[in-house]
Amino acid sequence: MSSYGSSSSSSRCLQLLEKCKNMKHLQQAHAQVFTCGLGNSSFALSRVLAFCSDPNHGSLSHAWKLFQHIPQPTICIYNTMLKALLLRNDLILTINVFTKMLQNGMYPDNYTLPYVLKACARLQSSCLGELVHGCSLKLGFVSDIFVGNSLIVMYCAFDDMKAARHIFDEIPSLNAVSWTVMISGHSKAGDLDTARLFFDEAPVRDRGIWGAMISGYVQNNCFKEGLYMFRLMQLTEIEPDEAIFVSVLCACAHLGALDTGIWIHSYLNRLRLPLSVRLSTGLIDMYAKCGKLDLARGLFYQMPKRDTVCWNAMISGMAMHGDGEGALELFREMEAAWVRPDDITFIAVFTACSYSGMAHEGMKVFDKMCRIYNIEPKSEHYGCIVDLLSRAGLFEEAKEIIQRMPNSSKPSEEAVAWRAFLSACCNQGQAQLAEVAAEKLFWLERHSGVYVLLSNLYAARGKHGDARRMRHLMRNRRVEKAPGCSSVEVNRAVYEFIAGEKTHRQMEEIQLVLGTISKQLDFLGS
Repeated sequence: MSSYGSSSSSSRCLQLLEKCKNMKHLQQAHAQVFTCGLGNSSFALSRVLAFCSDPNHGSLSHAWKLFQHIPQPTICIYNTMLKALLLRNDLILTINVFTKMLQNGMYPDNYTLPYVLKACARLQSSCLGELVHGCSLKLGFVSDIFVGNSLIVMYCAFDDMKAARHIFDEIPSLNAVSWTVMISGHSKAGDLDTARLFFDEAPVRDRGIWGAMISGYVQNNCFKEGLYMFRLMQLTEIEPDEAIFVSVLCACAHLGALDTGIWIHSYLNRLRLPLSVRLSTGLIDMYAKCGKLDLARGLFYQMPKRDTVCWNAMISGMAMHGDGEGALELFREMEAAWVRPDDITFIAVFTACSYSGMAHEGMKVFDKMCRIYNIEPKSEHYGCIVDLLSRAGLFEEAKEIIQRMPNSSKPSEEAVAWRAFLSACCNQGQAQLAEVAAEKLFWLERHSGVYVLLSNLYAARGKHGDARRMRHLMRNRRVEKAPGCSSVEVNRAVYEFIAGEKTHRQMEEIQLVLGTISKQLDFLGS
């Protein structure tokens, strides 16, 4: 009878652990666990550790104290602790616990190794990752799908696609995650052709595989291809998730595909998918870049919660439309809401001030960025400030800013500032200063824009000989000019036009004209 009571009491204690809502409840339940005689129960202790690992309501410090007082942790307890540390991104401690586990003569299993491999990937430690890979080989876990996929993820994080492919080929039974990771890895490396081969060869395409390919195109600025892939996905019965919608909205924003963006907004409403901060930000960015600033502003102020990225999207949208005052006011609202600005926030504010001729206000914000927020200016910030001052005609001040750039700056980073200076000089007809900037850029980079800007400036000032000399210099140095490109959306289809490129219809018209002339010549000859 007492045994039954003890069993019933233990069961109630375990049920209490499952019903905990916060750390206070957990501590009370934990006390009951000890009272019931389950203080050394591996299952009960692992449930306590699992609750503490939850980032929303747990306490990692409590979990760590408990773990340190367990005399002989089981593999289950080690795995729970490793998961808790990984969830809190305490990567070094994750590796230390794994090392302690090995030192105590405990062999990792196929649950342990994925946690450790993920920690190696986030630490970007290839040496450590290879050691854990060797451990997986010795224990015979490389063919395990969980360990194998984690190894692929790790090598993709190291940009070692050759090693990732080797692991992929070694796994006897691949799953959708294996294909998804390989597509994402090659996309991240910029190898979209190989990514597409993996997509085409995947035996079954689930939402993850479609999302990886769409995201891969968008992240590599192949926006038209990303939209096309989304339309192919619509022919299947797979419903897009939030990540796919965000990628497609990004493509619409860059292509100016407003009709498609509006359709996606309606589609989201039909699905009754809640507009998360991420989705709302995607819609705001799309509407702003497609010229519908009022719709973007309306969505922004309807949001109950906004993060830094969302504020950045709205400020950038206002900057793009030349509303400097509005962008500055929004920046002040952001500060008042206790949302900390980041690098991108300040780039957006500087751009807004530059377009609106607000040099004084922009410099005050630059000072605040450095002094109040302790953000180290990057090449993009210097480029924006140089553009800001140059547009206001403060060329000497702009040159001083360039000279203030750290000596550790790479040539490509310094070139960003000089390019902004050159562009402003050309726009305001400052030929001598433009030549100084051009000389600097000739040494820093190989870019057609320098030659084109100077050539146009000379031509505008009637110096046609200098303009021809610049074009000859560009040809002699074999600098290729990138063709201009634009796009237009018609009936939810995006068409691209490249300067100098003949469209298929144009070619047909030319062939028709040539045929007509040929017939006329034949007629005249007869």
